[in-house]
Amino acid sequence: MRILIVEDEEKISEFLRDGLQEEGFAVDMALDGEEGYYLATTNDYDLLILDLMIPKTDGVALCRKLRDEGSRVPVIMLTAKMGVKNKVAGLDAGADDYLTKPFAFEELLARIRAQLRKKDNLATNVLAVGDLSLDLQTHEIRRAGKEISLTTREIALLEYLMRNPGRVLSRAMIIEHVWDINYKTDTNVIDVFINHLRKKIDKDHPRKLISTLHGRGYMIKAGA
Repeated sequence: MRILIVEDEEKISEFLRDGLQEEGFAVDMALDGEEGYYLATTNDYDLLILDLMIPKTDGVALCRKLRDEGSRVPVIMLTAKMGVKNKVAGLDAGADDYLTKPFAFEELLARIRAQLRKKDNLATNVLAVGDLSLDLQTHEIRRAGKEISLTTREIALLEYLMRNPGRVLSRAMIIEHVWDINYKTDTNVIDVFINHLRKKIDKDHPRKLISTLHGRGYMIKAGA
């Protein structure tokens, strides 16, 4: 899934980006509130991580502005400031969660997973389509009980498909959620990754889960 980090401390931002990318997320970064607003309103993100004290437009003002304009994307607010007032200000502006620096990266991951579960109305960390399952926490993938090994990017693509079972996902939609802002759209990388998934997930099974709808995109569903 695709995340936007709005954080003016580059070392922290890069640390978060690298860690989240290792977990399979596509990540974009902004160093101030104005750039964050532009990216948040230009691209389709699954979650925003906003630092409270960012230049030009602070995190509280940015969050409130996005909410006033109708955005419902989950927001996790970060701050080095302690105290109830700062937490209340962030939550009243529309943030969904709040984390005080310094924090453990594992805690941030857990909070991200919790927000994405709420967003997609998931009861657990496990996605399932037919006899295929994906554990969002351990990244364990099984088909008919047999474990399947995928690369980080393949897992990210599979997760996006499995979060939208029975829905046709165009190449543009896949790019928006699985690849970051630096992705070059004039390549056939999506087709390549879909073929990799088919070989690992569908090849040895009579019932195919991943289907291509020519001219429209791709879809995963039980008994496709």
